Amino acid sequence: MSGSDVLIIGSGAAGLTAALNLAERFRVTVVAKGQLNEGSTAWAQGGIAAVLEPGDTFAHHVEDTMVAGAGLNDREIVEFVVERAPAAIQRLTELGVPFATEGDALHLTREGGHSHRRIVHVADATGWAVQEALQRAAEAHPNITLLPDRVAIDLATSRHEERYSGAGNVWGVYALDRASGRVELHTARATILATGGAGRTYLFSTAPRGATGDGIAMAWRAGCRVSNMEMMQFHPTCLYHLEVKNFLITEAVRGEGGRLINPATGQRFMTAHDPVRMELAPRDVVARAIDAEIKRHGLDYVHLDISHMPADFIRGHFPTIHEKLLGLGIDMTTGPIPVVPAQHYTCGGIVVDAHGRTDLPGLYAAGECTESGLHGANRLASNSLLECFVFGEAAADHIATCWDALPPVPAIRAWDESRVTDSDEEVVIKQNWTEIRRFMWNYVGIVRTTKRLQRAASRIRLMTDEVAEHYGHFRVTPDLIELRNLLQTADLIVRAALHRHESRGLHYTLDYPATLPEAVDTVLVP
Repeated sequence: MSGSDVLIIGSGAAGLTAALNLAERFRVTVVAKGQLNEGSTAWAQGGIAAVLEPGDTFAHHVEDTMVAGAGLNDREIVEFVVERAPAAIQRLTELGVPFATEGDALHLTREGGHSHRRIVHVADATGWAVQEALQRAAEAHPNITLLPDRVAIDLATSRHEERYSGAGNVWGVYALDRASGRVELHTARATILATGGAGRTYLFSTAPRGATGDGIAMAWRAGCRVSNMEMMQFHPTCLYHLEVKNFLITEAVRGEGGRLINPATGQRFMTAHDPVRMELAPRDVVARAIDAEIKRHGLDYVHLDISHMPADFIRGHFPTIHEKLLGLGIDMTTGPIPVVPAQHYTCGGIVVDAHGRTDLPGLYAAGECTESGLHGANRLASNSLLECFVFGEAAADHIATCWDALPPVPAIRAWDESRVTDSDEEVVIKQNWTEIRRFMWNYVGIVRTTKRLQRAASRIRLMTDEVAEHYGHFRVTPDLIELRNLLQTADLIVRAALHRHESRGLHYTLDYPATLPEAVDTVLVP
């Protein structure tokens, strides 16, 4: 067993921001499922939204966020985050993030749904630069312990106390050490979930391999509410390639003039789907438009074409994408990029307040695993990293302010491995993993129907007993832990989607195509 003052599960933007804000006063342990830089933060291409352009205002950024979120956002939370964006950019600059500049000012680009240029970026690899800066600072801090290759299994709660208090507190986590194969108990007076989203619930996703909804599933099992899990964002433009399945073509390509073309007709089609905003419409609108073109014309993909812009401009703005595509035989300076929609972001998650607090004492959460009220029914481009910085700091500030009121960690039972053995049926895990991702893509995707959702729910019921039996009788492995969380997350998504009898934002159903007058969160209670 290892103990610290604060335990953070996840080593991306939210987790490391919280760690750095806590480390001056407290001993902080950060556990990561894989390597420290394998989360979604390092994959982010586009940038961070902040009001910095002359003529832009917080009110404009708030309104753009509310419009993209189809009114399901919490306006007070949106204002809270937007107003803290410039300060977050300043802190990142001080950490050494080399944001692109134009003269003496930061270079700002524009993305879909934004009324102004407000995207601060590091060419087209912003997330990687941010991850490097945060990680470098965390590694250098004597009060931060970084533990990679620990796969979180379940939160340690009052149920695991040697003398059960019934208080419902969270005291840390049980995690599998990949190297030793043993389950460790990590305890703390305060725990922050910063585990990212659930993109790998779907067959096609831009999310990294580890995005299996772990924090959401663990919080649900511990007793936290989750909200708006039906709001799964599909990025309009993922590269279509037989060998590369999850390479994102950033929103900024459209923001800098990229056009969506139907390869069968040669025509620009967003003029018909959203004639005012066209390619700069919010992601849900563009994704549905591409999906409609593909289905109507029997296509495998559509074209995203920015080759009408100067070649030096394209190479200068999108060096990472340009180099990657060249390696695949595609030159975006002379021709179009084949693209399809793919699952991209989990807009729902663990219910938190403005301090990052969950329903359970001692448990906080920040970033993509949460539903803070910022994104509503559809995340506005480049608000994701911003949420991580703001809520990572907010959770840290609340822990520091309320530290004296947090009770000490009681005696917690160690993980019981005496009743389990190794399994000789790992094929069960592989089969179920593949099946979940396939039926979620086919039945719970961009366009839904009640019948499709019910089919998904039926398959989830059939698999639940099988996975529970396997989990209860065999030694845990990383794949089994992720399968259990994938199934739980899929169940929450389907339950929430069946509950919403309207089409709003990312949830579009043919059985309820209208949007109801009042926007209401879908809150699920354990």
